[in-house]
Amino acid sequence: MPTDLPLDSLFFPSKFPSKKLMIVLHGRGDSAEGFRFLPQELGIEDLNYLLLNAPIEYYGGFSWYDLPPKQLPGIAYSREILTQLLDLLFEEEYEPSQTILFGFSQGSLLTFEFGARYDKLLAGYIAVSGYIYDAQKLLSEMNPKLDPKRWLCTHGYEDDVLPFETSRTQVELLQKGGFGLEFRAYHKAHTIAADELREIRKWIIDRFER
Repeated sequence: MPTDLPLDSLFFPSKFPSKKLMIVLHGRGDSAEGFRFLPQELGIEDLNYLLLNAPIEYYGGFSWYDLPPKQLPGIAYSREILTQLLDLLFEEEYEPSQTILFGFSQGSLLTFEFGARYDKLLAGYIAVSGYIYDAQKLLSEMNPKLDPKRWLCTHGYEDDVLPFETSRTQVELLQKGGFGLEFRAYHKAHTIAADELREIRKWIIDRFER
C-alpha cells in the first residue's frame, strides 16, 4: 500500500496474497475506525480493505461535505481527492478491475458522485443508505462506459436520517435514464443490517467471479 496517500486510512490485508481491494467511505461524523468491523464481518479472505478518513474534520470525526444546502463545494473537493488517491493506487499496486468502492451515507453519495464520473471502471460499486446530489446531472456527466450491473444500492424503509422515498425516487430516475443499477430495500434504520451484510458479501463474491 502506498504511504503517501492524500487521506488518512486504515489498511487490512487479505489473509493470503491478493490484489482484490475494497475501498470504504464512511458517513458524516464517523471515521475509518467506525468500519473496522467490516473485514471480519464480511469474512472474504482474499480481499484487502482500505478504510478512508474523509478530508474535513467534523466534531471529533470526519465529513466528506457540508450539510445541505452547502454540499457542493465539499463534494467537488472530495471527488478531486478520491481521484488522486485511486489514481495513485492504480499506478503502483492495484487494478480497477479488482477494486470495489463501498460507501455508507455520505460515503454512499460519494460512491455515486465520484464513482460514476471516474474515468476508470471498477469491479463494483456499493452505495448504502445514502442519496444522490443531482441525479439528472449525474446521468449527463457519468462515464459512458459505466456498467450498471456493477452497481448495488441499498436503503432502509425505516431510515430516520435520509428518507427511503427520497433515495428510491432518485434511483428510479437513474434507472429510467439508462443507469439500471440494482436497488435493494431492507427493514432497517440508518445502519447496516445483518441480512443486508450477508447479501452484500454474496454480491461481492459474485462480482469477482464474473
